[in-house]
Amino acid sequence: RCSLMGFDLNRHWANPSPWAHPTLHGVKELIIDMYNNPKINLEFYIDIHAHSTMMNGFMYGNIFEDEERFQRQAVFPKLLCQNAEDFSYSSTSFNRDAVKAGTGRRFLGGLLNDTSYCYTLEVSFYSYILGGTASAVPYTEEAYMKLGRNVARTFLDYYRLNSLVEGPLAPTPKTR
Repeated sequence: RCSLMGFDLNRHWANPSPWAHPTLHGVKELIIDMYNNPKINLEFYIDIHAHSTMMNGFMYGNIFEDEERFQRQAVFPKLLCQNAEDFSYSSTSFNRDAVKAGTGRRFLGGLLNDTSYCYTLEVSFYSYILGGTASAVPYTEEAYMKLGRNVARTFLDYYRLNSLVEGPLAPTPKTR
């Protein structure tokens, strides 16, 4: 996540420089344009990172004063935990630490409306521990790909669950 100029790009979301952080600046502009487009319902932002010390996959999410919004935000990681044996809901954390203020998750969580969910998906560099065991299973390229497929399955589950909650006659929003 470090640029060739040595910037930690995940700490410059609030005010990225077009010169020093051109990719971040471009992505932020794209997301803001999508958010301001009334034809697009921007529901999810997931920043994906590797983690050097913790095991498994887990997420960081935001804390909101609105308890209902906070509870709705926990649904996606809970569903992912059901789909992926290498994802740990118990390691998932919802916070607003000052040191994370410049991250995409924190910045966009404050910018986007209350129907948008912003997460950081962290995945171990090294391994995961299967539930009920104490042995570490090394991540392979295939295991990382499997976690990606499980994230996609979780989107399917999320929208199936949402359609049950909203009712069968509710219009389906255009989502990106």
